[in-house]
Amino acid sequence: MPRTRIRTTLVAAPATVLALLTLSACGGSEAPATKPAGPPSKPAAAASSVKIADSPLGKILVDDSGRTLYGFTKDKPGASASACDADCIAVWPALTSAKDVTAGSGTDAALLKETKLGEGAEQATYGDWPLYYYVGDATPGDVNGQGLDGEWFVIATDGKLIKKAV
Repeated sequence: MPRTRIRTTLVAAPATVLALLTLSACGGSEAPATKPAGPPSKPAAAASSVKIADSPLGKILVDDSGRTLYGFTKDKPGASASACDADCIAVWPALTSAKDVTAGSGTDAALLKETKLGEGAEQATYGDWPLYYYVGDATPGDVNGQGLDGEWFVIATDGKLIKKAV
């Protein structure tokens, strides 16, 4: 009789594990399967800086971690708010900070300002462009967002968009 119990346990255990795995796989996920892979959006830090780095596109704006910053052509110069809505922000997180973003190495402090990003949050701008990350950039120096949809471009040291291809 003990052998029967062992066999029953050996058969029942894998079936139980399979059932649990199936149930956990069916539970919702926080991100849709079609969302581009990459780092999560950057939470507001105590302080951030914007600096210049070399890239295949020339000298471009990056944050203090070396992550590429982008401008969105739908953001109009001088506008008081960003044109990037909630769905947009999910893929193109804004550069925000709990304190003022500072001008780092190679940047022009006069070009660095802030704009409103809904609900009172402040988004860093450089020249005429609110600054964004791209979730498809997995590591510092990536420029995978360059030219996407003909609307997203890296920003040069003078605050202008660089519209050439990688």
